[in-house]
Amino acid sequence: MLTIHAADLLVPGAGPAVPGGALAVSGREIVAIGPYEEVVAAHPQARVRRWSGTLTPGLVHPHGAWLLEHAYHPDPREAEELGTEPLTGAALVALGMDDARWGASARRGVQRLLAHGVTALVGPLRRAPAADAVARAGLTVLPGPRPSPPEAPSLRPPPAAYAAPLTPGAHANFTISTPTTRQATTLSGRLVFRRA
Repeated sequence: MLTIHAADLLVPGAGPAVPGGALAVSGREIVAIGPYEEVVAAHPQARVRRWSGTLTPGLVHPHGAWLLEHAYHPDPREAEELGTEPLTGAALVALGMDDARWGASARRGVQRLLAHGVTALVGPLRRAPAADAVARAGLTVLPGPRPSPPEAPSLRPPPAAYAAPLTPGAHANFTISTPTTRQATTLSGRLVFRRA
């Protein structure tokens, strides 16, 4: 199904921003991008999703792979005991991690990264449960050496660290946000996060 995503501002990641911009998505790919009126005129049969905020390419998290392989992401049911932030160091060692717990942690970590607009990580992934969670979600693993581990791990990626520009023929990996909240994240045309 052809879907048009329209936003207050479209920042394609290459070229000028488009106030009142939109992109059309068919399956996994972007098929058109530009001012809303032009995209709708070219694809009148498309379903339209209107978003409040700015639509940008998905973000790259340089420490995302490290956060999935060297930090524990507590289950919401553990929040009272463990808190909600990733656990590292002595707190992580005290948990006595096994593959099952690493897998559950990685799946929660991936969901939390998606909630921050992340669509790509800097690889490689070395721990099988983390690699599996990333592959199942459809996150892109970019080649290259991983940056040094962060002193204070954060799921929030650097601002405007775009994974790839939004262009026709590219995978529909994008995120929509306002100055205070992430509204949605799309991976290969699939809405994988939407704020309730």
